[in-house]
Amino acid sequence: MSLISVQNLSVSYGANTVLRDVTLQIEPGEIVTIVGPNGSGKTSLLRAIIGAVTPTQGQLRKKAGLRIGYVPQKLHIDPTLPMTVERFLRLSGKVAKEDCATALETAGVPDLAKRQMSGLSGGQFQRVLLARALINRPDIILLDEATQGLDQPGSAAFYRRIEEVRRETGCAVLMISHELHVVMSASDRVICLNGHVCCEGTPEKVSSAPEYRALFGSGTGGALALYRHDHDHAHDGACDHDHGHGHGHDHDHTEAAE
Repeated sequence: MSLISVQNLSVSYGANTVLRDVTLQIEPGEIVTIVGPNGSGKTSLLRAIIGAVTPTQGQLRKKAGLRIGYVPQKLHIDPTLPMTVERFLRLSGKVAKEDCATALETAGVPDLAKRQMSGLSGGQFQRVLLARALINRPDIILLDEATQGLDQPGSAAFYRRIEEVRRETGCAVLMISHELHVVMSASDRVICLNGHVCCEGTPEKVSSAPEYRALFGSGTGGALALYRHDHDHAHDGACDHDHGHGHGHDHDHTEAAE
């Protein structure tokens, strides 16, 4: 049974229809990425799935008892507020210290529990938000452009961690990304959205689809890109690359300049 099933979904804000006739399914354990230009309705789709937006028409079914973890695009915390990472993770209610430690380890930052939230780098902060989403052992994690503000190596490291989370926990992942140069490495399936579903399928299938090329361009002048890496080397999941540090890994890149 699908975790989430969307049938002919439309979402409008007043007279402005941002999504129309969207149909998709999310299956257990798969990583699905939604791509599309600004204003294409990507965030509205996620908001409809988590119940923050009411669809104007169509059906949205979720598996009974479905547990959802959510990683927002950004979260502002007052830098003058003293709060450790562990305290932040326990804000949502009765959360055991052991569960915090497990979530941080799964997110790739096992040593941050006693650190102040205000002292975290961008990459560490996003890993803590990922840990927060993992606290309740979700069946699916939703991520809304969770690597915004990180550089390319930092984004690639985050997406690799998402792959490892899926492998370790078996949870499904539904994420929005504008980073076409890294997103292809982590996805089982890509959905191209522009107010409606333009095309969907494997990363290779979508990247060669005319609808995708019409939106993102092709060849060396466009953003069309594949970013594949081999899994025959170990990654340091706790590595923090949001300060522009480079990789020492041999990656197979097939990517066009943005």
